[in-house]
Amino acid sequence: MTTVHRAPDALSAAPLTGPDFGSYTSDDVTWLLKDLSHVDLEADLAEREKAIQAGVAHYAESLPVEFQPDAAYQQLFDQALAESARRLAEAVGTVTELLIAERGPGLTLVSLARAGTPVGILIRRWAQRFHRRGWSHYAVSIVRGRGIDTVALNHITEYHPARSVVFVDGWTGKGAIARELTAALDAYAAAGGPRLSDDLAVLADPGHCLRTYGTRDDFLIASACLNSTVSGLVSRTVLNDRYTGAGEFHGAKFYRELASQDVSNRLLDTVTAEFDAAYDAALAAARRLTTVDRAPSWSGWASVDNVRAEYGISSVNFVKPGVGETTRVLLRRVPWKVLVRDADAPEHAHIRMLAAARGVPVEVVPDLAYSCMGLIKEQS
Repeated sequence: MTTVHRAPDALSAAPLTGPDFGSYTSDDVTWLLKDLSHVDLEADLAEREKAIQAGVAHYAESLPVEFQPDAAYQQLFDQALAESARRLAEAVGTVTELLIAERGPGLTLVSLARAGTPVGILIRRWAQRFHRRGWSHYAVSIVRGRGIDTVALNHITEYHPARSVVFVDGWTGKGAIARELTAALDAYAAAGGPRLSDDLAVLADPGHCLRTYGTRDDFLIASACLNSTVSGLVSRTVLNDRYTGAGEFHGAKFYRELASQDVSNRLLDTVTAEFDAAYDAALAAARRLTTVDRAPSWSGWASVDNVRAEYGISSVNFVKPGVGETTRVLLRRVPWKVLVRDADAPEHAHIRMLAAARGVPVEVVPDLAYSCMGLIKEQS
């Protein structure tokens, strides 16, 4: 297939790489983002939440203040990483082998920043280790309610065949981003862009809303425990007309000042060190997955809607299911309460610690479809 070359959107849309932007190496990832490190974008959590819920601001127009863990929480992260590294390596290997089996060996990885970025790096490393493939890997912005960065997509499809592009994220909750990706890629194709596959690849799909995954277990992915210090020191992505214009990528900040607390590369290296030991199990799991029906059932979305109705919550947007999403609620939203299936499950020990620190009640719900759920406080 011949790549269709088109004119760049703007000369200002220049890719970013470490060490100038982020703490990952230039081999690991190319950030298709605009550097907004000089802009004061952080807002008080409570004020930010109130503005978002009132509809006067979109969540992507500002950033929450970055949570920095105390010594006890950092120790819990260290323990979680050590205990989950093999399982993470198996999930990385499973999804990578599945991608190669079903999409072929010549892929272009496009991570959804920022949760997808460390996962994309690990998938790339697995392909290098066992298949001698040096896949290109980009990180792009997608914003719920506003779609994907089409300037970034134009850049990627300028240099790579559309059929090679695989979108990558960390995990699914109820599947909102999966739906956003499908709608965004449909709109991109309708506007004249090439048709890109919406078959999003993730490490964990507890929401049962994707067909390409490493596992459907709701387990702890250590990169969910922290913010930028486990994601290359890069912020959440920003889409704000004051700072990004036509022909420019969506924005993000590089938190250079947090370098002393950065564990991004330690996470990658710890999981990578388990690749050899995880290989046989990952290969067997991938082979099994190619033989079973993996069609999404969207059971996660249904269970979230049940919780929404039971607790009198106005929108499913205020219900965040799964270990990763619950952690995010406690790190950067205003939580109301946390629901857990098992009071003492090890995969959410860090969640219980965060909830205690913020005075958030934890309620045990034995028949919960996920290991845990975070409920966002509705602002009056």
